[in-house]
Amino acid sequence: MRQYFFGKEGSTLWNSQRLMEEYHQDYTHIVADIRDQRAMEKIFRDHKFDLVIHAAAQPSHDWAAKEPMTDFSINATGTLVMLENFRQYCPEAVFIFTSTNKVYGDRPNSLPLKELSTRYELLATHQFYQGIDESMDIDQCLHSVFGASKVAADVMVQEYGRYFKLNTGVFRGGCLTGPKHSGAVLHGFLAYLVKAIKQGITYQIYGYKGKQVRDNIHAYDLVNAFYHFYQRPRQGEVYNIGGSRFANVSILEAIAKIENVLGQKAKVKYVDQPRSGDHMWYISDVSKFKHHYPQWDFTYNIDQTIEAICKYSPE
Repeated sequence: MRQYFFGKEGSTLWNSQRLMEEYHQDYTHIVADIRDQRAMEKIFRDHKFDLVIHAAAQPSHDWAAKEPMTDFSINATGTLVMLENFRQYCPEAVFIFTSTNKVYGDRPNSLPLKELSTRYELLATHQFYQGIDESMDIDQCLHSVFGASKVAADVMVQEYGRYFKLNTGVFRGGCLTGPKHSGAVLHGFLAYLVKAIKQGITYQIYGYKGKQVRDNIHAYDLVNAFYHFYQRPRQGEVYNIGGSRFANVSILEAIAKIENVLGQKAKVKYVDQPRSGDHMWYISDVSKFKHHYPQWDFTYNIDQTIEAICKYSPE
């Protein structure tokens, strides 16, 4: 499905094949559409799940605007199909949903940002300097079509937890990445940027002078957070999860870091118009999750994450 959205470079079929070859005794791959109630019911009925990690999605706001009906059917309706089968067939298990910081829409852009030489930044005295927490309003702002469909899914996962007393956790991610990330033009900023520089592809920066800031969390740290939640689940809980102040970078800073690691210069084209609903600055405050799960912490900072991606990104 990712190949349909993003082309061959965004496909993860190679990784599915790798998992089947390396872990054939412990890994089963089933090709199914989460919107297909009959297929999902069979999967949930035939397996006794202890943990469901729902990471299936249409994840690009640019693509969502082209096919809003498809986007909503996957992100919102597909999530509801998953939740209902979870409730019917494994209500004692744990359901983790990979939401997104796009549920906050462009609300973060109303923050009093200061323009520095390579990034936008908040004053150290601001309440969100350490990152945006779960108290930020998600209402009455521009989300992008993708962001709106993820809001619907996000709230439904919360509701199933609270209303039906189920163990559900919503993780509103910043940029999720790692060495095996199949980055594409429309999705996977850091992985695609590495690929572009490594392969001599012109990278397009959309708006904000390339000073927009993103926090990036390594896949290892994210999955470790999921594991902690699985061990001590809560009902209808919401967490912002990302690299926080520990691992964040602007596009300009990322280009400089990658150029330094690879020893290659980037080819860059600047487009003055930013993407609809895009954030000028987004850093996650993960203190709520750390408070609930104090044994969890980061392993990979931004430099280590970039180095890992550079090492494994295709030539």
